[in-house]
Formats: sequence, structure tokens, C-alpha cells
Amino acid sequence: MKINCIVIEDEPLAMERMVDYIRKLPVLNLVSTFDNALDAINTLKTGEADLVFLDINLGNFSGIQLLESVQIRSHIVITTAYPDYALKGYDLNVTDYLLKPFLFERFVQAVDKVHQAMLNNGPGFEQDFFFVKTETRLEKIPFNELCFIEGMRDYRKIHTVKKKIMTLQTFTEFEKELPANIVCRVHKSYMVALHKIDSVEKDRIYIQDAVIPVSETYRKQFYQLLKK
Repeated sequence: MKINCIVIEDEPLAMERMVDYIRKLPVLNLVSTFDNALDAINTLKTGEADLVFLDINLGNFSGIQLLESVQIRSHIVITTAYPDYALKGYDLNVTDYLLKPFLFERFVQAVDKVHQAMLNNGPGFEQDFFFVKTETRLEKIPFNELCFIEGMRDYRKIHTVKKKIMTLQTFTEFEKELPANIVCRVHKSYMVALHKIDSVEKDRIYIQDAVIPVSETYRKQFYQLLKK
């Protein structure tokens, strides 16, 4: 299976490196390159590209603005020198986040992630929701609405932007089911949605009005995910 891709990058040297990386992988077919986001919009709307390598700092119209304003069915791999947009990127359903300067091996990992997602789910976004058993029904929860999961004795309380849901599902079951780059265990009694974190201070996570502790057991894993 060939993956049709485009590159949106305004730095000539970075563009040259990306094109070189793409040409080294037979699975990739480079459709076009753009040095700004606006010129790429028509190509994105046609659905011609399965994968977009997208820089963030693109002058007057950034990569983030592009993702927020245009409905894109392609997989997105962000390429940037700035780690600050990682959580925002995952909130916008990006498939991977490459921090410049990245090596060819890391580039291959990102492409493989896209390839596996396309094999499992077909073209377009990866699955962006999960189901949870509550009382006598299965309730659908979109990842972008999940805030955190709280342990309450035998129950888990799922906090979303719209409501709270009680379930008997265990944290172990959630850890197996939910993507680790989206929902992370931070305490024996808490899992948090990374994209909903407002701030972290002194091993305390702030999500809306909630203050969630980070325990010693999960501290290293949590901060490593934030760095990614």
C-alpha cells in the first residue's frame, strides 16, 4: 500500500531534508510540497493526500490555524522545533509529533504509525472515541470530551466536559483500552486526558477546577509523555 503525502514547510533546508527522507521510503509517494498553509488548502480538501507533514510556524497562517479552520481527512504528522504545541496537536487528532531536528529513524517510526493506522482503520482519522459500560448500557465517549477518570472504591468516575459517568470497569482495563499518548495513569486513583491539562505544578495537575496528584509510581512515565 502506497501512502500519498504532502509536505507543508517554509524552511528550505527543512523541506530538503523532508523530501530526502520521503524518497528513502518506498511506501511513501510525494504528491506535492508547499511553503505555506494557504496554498495547500485545495489539495487538502480533495483528500488526495493520505498523510500531511505539517510545520507549525508558517508565517501569517500557522499549521495550528490550518488544523482548526479546515476539515482535513488526512493523517497529520506535525514537524516543528517547538515542543509547546504537543498537547494542542493531540487535541486536534494529529497522528504524531516530530520535534526538529529529528533523525531518519524517528521519521520512520512516525510513518509506520500512520501505516498501521491506515491498515487498521482505513484512510482518515484513527478511532477517536471509546465505549464504557455503565449500568445496563454501553456509552460512547469521544476522546476530545474526556477530562480525567477518578477511582472511587469499586467504581470509576469518568469526568467529561458534558457529564460524569460511573462504571465498574477497572483502571487496568482502561490502560489496556485507551491510547497511552492520550490518556495517562498518574496515580493509583487517577488517569488524565493529556490534552485537557491546563497546567502542572509541583506534581499537581490542574484540569478545570480539579487538582489531581501525580504519585511517585507514575511520575517518570507522566513527565516523559509531556516531553513527547
